[in-house]
Amino acid sequence: MKIYMQTLSFKDSVPKGEYDLFELISIAKDLGYDGVDLEDRQFASIEPEYLNRLRKHCDDLGLPIGYIGVIGGFGQGMNGDDEGHAAAIRRWTNVCSHMGIPYIRLIGCAPEKGESDEDAWPRTLDRFKTAAEYAGSVNTKVGLHNHNHGMFPATGDQILRMLDEVDSPHFTHILDTGQFRGGLGASGREDDPDRELHDPYKYIGQSLHRAEMVRTKIYKITSGEEEWIDYRKIFTILNDGGFDGPISVVYEGRDGLPSMDAMRNAQKFLSGLRSEYGL
Repeated sequence: MKIYMQTLSFKDSVPKGEYDLFELISIAKDLGYDGVDLEDRQFASIEPEYLNRLRKHCDDLGLPIGYIGVIGGFGQGMNGDDEGHAAAIRRWTNVCSHMGIPYIRLIGCAPEKGESDEDAWPRTLDRFKTAAEYAGSVNTKVGLHNHNHGMFPATGDQILRMLDEVDSPHFTHILDTGQFRGGLGASGREDDPDRELHDPYKYIGQSLHRAEMVRTKIYKITSGEEEWIDYRKIFTILNDGGFDGPISVVYEGRDGLPSMDAMRNAQKFLSGLRSEYGL
């Protein structure tokens, strides 16, 4: 099992100009990670010269790139309207293709006010079909990322349904351990009623067989072990499910620990579990 570092884990540092993307990739190597995952908002440019330098930097360090993540989902307005978001998806799919990156990571839809998930399902399905078709045309795959915060797909059943209905070899699953409904990190609220109605560990087990990557969320790791997510339970699920893809560490600090310290702790913690479970 390879352990990648998601560069967005340093989002507390990047806005301050503390590190650029090249430096974050070097940090991943220094901390002992096996690869990196990148995020659209951290690129300084998408001009070929910049992308080629970035790719060469990773290659020189022996770090594969797992995916590029695109900010926001349909109905969120982060890339303008849904047409603007679709255009952003095409743009970053082209970047993945140019750099030889296998996946573009996408989240789903935020229903409009008064809508249910089911109401918004048909148009979201069509959007993902379009994205997968385009990805296939440039030799890339869309990685469907389960994501809550009022969005869908965010349960095991919804993920499997979306994968089945898109029904494309260019559409796969990037599983997030913290973002299924019922997960504490999925809303950031300990009193979230979803936590009583949903079992994120069940959903992880449900969709794991369709996942090609796993995003391992880290929230509180000052002690050296993640406190919000039971990673022994998750590694048991990974082991029992025969998962042999890479895992990616994503730090969303909820304990005030600086990213550098958190990512150092996470690498040691997850490497220890990898050895313990023989993965």
